[in-house]
Amino acid sequence: MSFVNKNLRYLRQQRGWTQKELADQLDVKQPVVGAYEEERAVPPLFTLMRIATLFDLSLDALVQDDLSKPTQKKKQVAKREVLAITVDSNDRENIELIPQKAAAGYLSGYQDPEYISELPKISMPMLPRNRTHRAFEIQGESMLPIQPGSIVFGEYVESLQDLKNGKSYILVTKQDGIVFKRVFQFKEHKETLLLVSDNRVYEPYTIKASEVMELWLVHSFYSKSLPDSIQSTSPLADQLALQLVTLHKKK
Repeated sequence: MSFVNKNLRYLRQQRGWTQKELADQLDVKQPVVGAYEEERAVPPLFTLMRIATLFDLSLDALVQDDLSKPTQKKKQVAKREVLAITVDSNDRENIELIPQKAAAGYLSGYQDPEYISELPKISMPMLPRNRTHRAFEIQGESMLPIQPGSIVFGEYVESLQDLKNGKSYILVTKQDGIVFKRVFQFKEHKETLLLVSDNRVYEPYTIKASEVMELWLVHSFYSKSLPDSIQSTSPLADQLALQLVTLHKKK
């Protein structure tokens, strides 16, 4: 059962706002807010994220909890020394969302459970419960046809030894911040990673493996718009050639 419509009315009234004032905050028209509150429409994901941010809530709490009643505070746990997570009231791991505006802060706060607990949360029931996932809002056009502003869902990878060549990853790096690329690593150059964009306008480049602080295997994404056209990615042979050429230039 979803409480989002009831919660929206409750939260607005708690702030003492009119529907028009809330609509202005959400950048929608007043009748849209009315439709949400009267359960004639359900807010799309991006609007839900705006509401959650506006009222300092997780998406799970906004959708699944009756906020007009007392709720149990979500606890925080540290699953690994290098990865801070939060869990819900059923002791299931949350999926934290890192919006573009929070990307810089994530670099310094990714190991801090208190910082992680303040990030928006997303509920994705279809994802495996026994694994750790995180969501990242991407920017730029280097991975077209995935559009800027899309949200990609990544599964936590504990070690670079588990990296699969040619797969798409979110890398949290010391120098370049949060990066979304296809990644290659070869036996003779374990200390170097090749990062390749699906958009061939962007040239591949290498980084040191030691620069990677977190690695997330991307397996799905959400976008509020469809791509204008489907752009094919580079064949594996092209990727291998780029790897060899790039590494040769580094020598």
